[in-house]
Amino acid sequence: MPDTLLDPTTLGDLLRVASAPDYHRWEDQIRRTGGCADPIHLTGWVLHKDKTTGETLHHYSTGNEPGGRLRIACGNRRASRCPACAWTYAGDTYHLIRAGLAGDDRRDVPATVRDHPRVFVTLTAPSFGPVHNRPDRGTCRCGTHHQADDAVLGTALDPVTYDYAGAVLFNNHAGQLWQRFTTRLRREIATRAGLTRRELPEHLRVSYGKVAEFQKRGALHFHAVIRLDGPDGADIEPPAWANVDLLTDAIQAAAAHSYTSVSVPAAEAQPARTFRWGTQLDVRPVKAFGDGSDITEQAVASYVAKYATKAAENTGTLDRRIGELAELDRHQVPDHTRRLITACKELDPLYPDRRLWAWAHMLGFRGHFSSKSRSYSTTLGALRQERADYRAAQEREALGIEDTEPDTVLVLADWQYAGHGHTPGESALAATIARDLQLNRETAREALRDRLVLEGAAA
Repeated sequence: MPDTLLDPTTLGDLLRVASAPDYHRWEDQIRRTGGCADPIHLTGWVLHKDKTTGETLHHYSTGNEPGGRLRIACGNRRASRCPACAWTYAGDTYHLIRAGLAGDDRRDVPATVRDHPRVFVTLTAPSFGPVHNRPDRGTCRCGTHHQADDAVLGTALDPVTYDYAGAVLFNNHAGQLWQRFTTRLRREIATRAGLTRRELPEHLRVSYGKVAEFQKRGALHFHAVIRLDGPDGADIEPPAWANVDLLTDAIQAAAAHSYTSVSVPAAEAQPARTFRWGTQLDVRPVKAFGDGSDITEQAVASYVAKYATKAAENTGTLDRRIGELAELDRHQVPDHTRRLITACKELDPLYPDRRLWAWAHMLGFRGHFSSKSRSYSTTLGALRQERADYRAAQEREALGIEDTEPDTVLVLADWQYAGHGHTPGESALAATIARDLQLNRETAREALRDRLVLEGAAA
């Protein structure tokens, strides 16, 4: 049952759902979604027939389901919208990133990628004005030693002089800045190898996986795993001269080069701007698990996965598109974030092709939060298909048709969208189901960790 006190309306609805004769089937549906907070409702049917004999192998209809509907997971990656689906997305991202670091035979990524040069890079935004912070030594510029949870952290010391327009325009162009960085990086590597940019693909390939993160001040920066492969990708080792030191030096040069910049033309009351990465560039080699390093394969994959389910919510913005500025009052958006969103609104007619108002809830950013190069590792689509195939095999086994050749089965189906979400009582029950599932996962994970420790001690 829910841990918090429920209002009478929610409690009454919860009792209605829990006492319904088909509650256990409803609970089974929600468990299959992982406790999804906003499931998609479908109505329809599916029919399996033997192509040769015409025999009906299985027939399913939502007519016998609770409310006449089948509920499936929404698949939203944002933890603020659906923690259950975000957990699945984070898990997929973790496996995607780790496969590119440690290899994964099941997903056609060889374990030899561990021997390839790879680094973990953080590219930050430039300054748009001084903000309240917590320096390692001393106090903030305002003279205060802020606590870690102080709401003032990341906000402008002087809102009047802070460049809010520049901040949202940088976020808006961050994707292009990343593209120019990767282009320049290949040229810097080629220069250090004594090759032309055209000759470089004959010797090696640059692979990467990255994720975006919003700083508290509302500025975007990127975390990326960058790896050097042979000319045909991860299956081939790069040349001996392509080492971590060369890669690190090339990254530093590419980030600082004048080519790695994006120019934004002047507009009414707005000056022309040229955006570059901030001066805080962090490049660290990724080590194999167990060598005592903080930047291990598992740590990097976990770090990237964590930010794959977040957007700009830590700044106080909304996790959905904003219809009008009045919504900021209703949701009590902090002043610093409000000014960034207002800047998007004011800049939108000046740069109509940038769609700043449509992405105001993202403080101007309109790119993909996580992305990778084609040859880095597997894909999110492949991981989802692997999970779908596993569930389909389970279904066939439960129906007693697992021995039937797929090519001999005709599948007919008709599905219709019928809505989404929960009633208040269903929402409370779904949250409880999600917590139970999470607790079971954590218990299983701890048991596995303890077993591995015991096995290691015995060895």
